[in-house]
Amino acid sequence: MKMSKMFVQTLREFPSDAEVISHKMLGRAGFIKKLAPGVYTYQPLMWKVLKKIENIVREEMDRAGAQELLMPFVQPKELWEESGRWEVYGKELMRLKDRHDRDMCLGPTHEEIITSVARDGLKSYKQLPVNLYQIQSKFRDEIRPRYGLLRGREFIMKDAYSFDVDEAGLDKEYENMAQAYKRIFERCGLDTKMVQSDSGAIGGSVSHEFMVITDTDAGENDVFYCNDCDYSANSNHAVSNLPEAVVDGKDYFKETKVIDTPNTHSIEELSEFLNIPSTLILKSLVYIIDKKPVIALIRADKAVEETKLMNAVGGIDIRIASSAEIAELMAKHGFDAVPGFIGPMKGVKIIADNTVKDMKNFVVGINQIDKHLVGANLSDLGVELNYTDIRLVERGEYCPQCGKPLQVTKGIEVGNIFKLGTKYSKPMNAVYTDINGKTHPYVMGCYGIGISRTAAAAVEAHYDEHGIKWPIAIAPYHVIIVPVNIKDELQMKVANEMYDALKSAGIEVVLDDRDERAGVKFKDADLIGFPYRVTVGKTINEGFVEFKVRETDEQEKYTPEEATEKLINNIKAVL
Repeated sequence: MKMSKMFVQTLREFPSDAEVISHKMLGRAGFIKKLAPGVYTYQPLMWKVLKKIENIVREEMDRAGAQELLMPFVQPKELWEESGRWEVYGKELMRLKDRHDRDMCLGPTHEEIITSVARDGLKSYKQLPVNLYQIQSKFRDEIRPRYGLLRGREFIMKDAYSFDVDEAGLDKEYENMAQAYKRIFERCGLDTKMVQSDSGAIGGSVSHEFMVITDTDAGENDVFYCNDCDYSANSNHAVSNLPEAVVDGKDYFKETKVIDTPNTHSIEELSEFLNIPSTLILKSLVYIIDKKPVIALIRADKAVEETKLMNAVGGIDIRIASSAEIAELMAKHGFDAVPGFIGPMKGVKIIADNTVKDMKNFVVGINQIDKHLVGANLSDLGVELNYTDIRLVERGEYCPQCGKPLQVTKGIEVGNIFKLGTKYSKPMNAVYTDINGKTHPYVMGCYGIGISRTAAAAVEAHYDEHGIKWPIAIAPYHVIIVPVNIKDELQMKVANEMYDALKSAGIEVVLDDRDERAGVKFKDADLIGFPYRVTVGKTINEGFVEFKVRETDEQEKYTPEEATEKLINNIKAVL
């Protein structure tokens, strides 16, 4: 490809709305163009990257025994009603009506459709197991699309679905997919960590995410991991063992009584006022889950992990209650408390973290302003408690597997795998007949990879202040040849000879034949992120070209023949 013919426009500045590295770089380098919030045109350079990722995914999915198909992007309401998700999925589901007033939606995922496909086509145990996958655009109406391709509304995804006769078969396919994913991301030049995670709106009993570890602002999830064993988990699923703490206030409170605690609206203020550690305070927080109030109880030195709390209630939407909602709740139950003085109350669902179990002679709000109950015990609360883990893990707490301190880092999710079990097959009556003629619902798994997210994550992992450093396997082109002066006959002769030789060897190469200053060409080459740059300049009079590796910025001088051979060998060793 000649640079003068390429449809690409690099910018001098980053897009004004870009927040993270990948959004900034891809926008400035001319890979993507924003059409609407969370919706982008993939320009030719970007499309080449995405197709290469797709090809790697296809090769590894086919190698793992999966079969590709393509399902409709527009889906009927009836299938979603069968699974029970039409009413509960949330506002991310883009709903619409056709000209006949039939309810439809734009597919954010395809569990319902694939289950209907299997229901009509897989009748006998002899046809199982089967794994079917597609690569297709999805649409989720994100409330706040941001970070470019990392959290868009329209995106490209590979989703696969397995059908087995039992849990043992699902376990086998789950591991098969996990290994395929490891190969895919390794080939894409990404260092990923497989972590335990929450299943979210997809559902199922077990799920793992594949996270690209990054120190950039694009890391949306905290990943907790242990250096001494293989434990790792997303923050919404992580558990830990806690260090010893003072959880019995017998040395501070000799009796149970209500005391005045004026102006102690925060845990810090209350702890200082009573001269006690915060581990002796039972914290009460009001949340709104699916439009209903829920009180979360937790030891005051710890924080609530909202996804865990939402799952404990079985909800799909969660937020902290507003001051007005808290006031309304208090008035309804005959109280006047404000945050800082809230406590358990009858008539409201209460979820207590496991940290509460060991607390004795503690301090708790009683839903009266400027008052707390001290020396309290669980039997004094007068309410029914539902115990579970709703605690947000923190760095330095202990690994649940080996007891060593946990570490934390940021990660970008690029893939996930789920054990769905019979979550979809059972309500949709998708069954097979066993050897004895009895019917059973399929045992299903679900496996997703964000194709466009993977491309963006690669930029987050491979860049410098000058631009992108694409891994060879997914770079739009492998090499750019830059003749410094296109009016110099020798420079252009050598540049064209190398260009033709590399093309003949199957190397994707660009010749920058533009009549531009060398500095402009070099800046564009670094910004776009060609893995290799060959500069044909004045040194060609001595028989040498300059050879640069973008990832390391190493530069060497070689003869044109040596440079050509080195490029072919290096690139084909990766592909």
